[in-house]
Amino acid sequence: MDIDNKKATRQSYGEALVELGKKNNNIVVLDADLSTATKSNMFKKEFPERFFDMGISEQDMMGTAAGMASCGKIPFASTFAVFAAGRSYDQIRNSICYPKLNVKICGSHSGVTVGEDGATHQMLEDISIMKALPNMTVFSVSDDIETKWAVSEAAKINGPVYIRTCRAKTPVIYNENQEFELGKAVKIGDGTDATIFATGVTVSEAVLAKEELEKQGINVRVVDIHTIKPIDSEMIVKCAKETKKLISIEDHNVIGGLGSSIADVLAEEYPQKLIKMGINDRFGESGTSGELMEKFNLLSVDIINVVKSN
Repeated sequence: MDIDNKKATRQSYGEALVELGKKNNNIVVLDADLSTATKSNMFKKEFPERFFDMGISEQDMMGTAAGMASCGKIPFASTFAVFAAGRSYDQIRNSICYPKLNVKICGSHSGVTVGEDGATHQMLEDISIMKALPNMTVFSVSDDIETKWAVSEAAKINGPVYIRTCRAKTPVIYNENQEFELGKAVKIGDGTDATIFATGVTVSEAVLAKEELEKQGINVRVVDIHTIKPIDSEMIVKCAKETKKLISIEDHNVIGGLGSSIADVLAEEYPQKLIKMGINDRFGESGTSGELMEKFNLLSVDIINVVKSN
């Protein structure tokens, strides 16, 4: 991981859309008056005839995307996660997921790392909401390389996809040669003292914790779960069998998110204790992304403390 090379996954999303647009004329992009923030404006600049700004009308945007998909287009609908998964839930459920239409939704600015925008804009429930919908695939990406893979992969999937990106810049974890697979987590290291399951912005913090713990003689593995649904049950069970402690961490409510998904697998296949780190059933608040990561115990030092606790 290159700690000094940082990039926001929303930026990677915009760049990936441009590359997709060059390869496939059926790719269209919709936004709801936030294209500068979601970075879909990069696609607008390259392909203005295939970009549609729907204004502050997120529900209408989802309905329009559904209509385009029914005509053979592959629409990517972009807005803040709080508006995508929250305000547009009914349209996503009934107009996209129920008929299994080929719509890709990007929920940008997710989690407390939205920062100063405050609790009203810090979407901490989107994974829970989106994974509960039949036919929906859910990605939660951690860095530049992974985001570009997820966008490309989403275009190949015949059906609804939700991609969770963030506002804050995060370290680039992977190199160009990294291989990803839908529904298959990425294991970083083989330590047996603990497994740290992470997703999104918390993956880089987990890797930092791993590196520091190794200096102290504690060997852990990090598992980047980039696909929340379908989840990698095989990897979860493997880690439960091979490591002494299991921890999950996410910039999301601990109810219904990554930790809950892992706990469901463990309960059914290999019962084992899981320590869930994340936002503990409350709303966020205003502050810088760094301040909020610290307040809600989402930093590498917090992971280290949990790994070393009894």
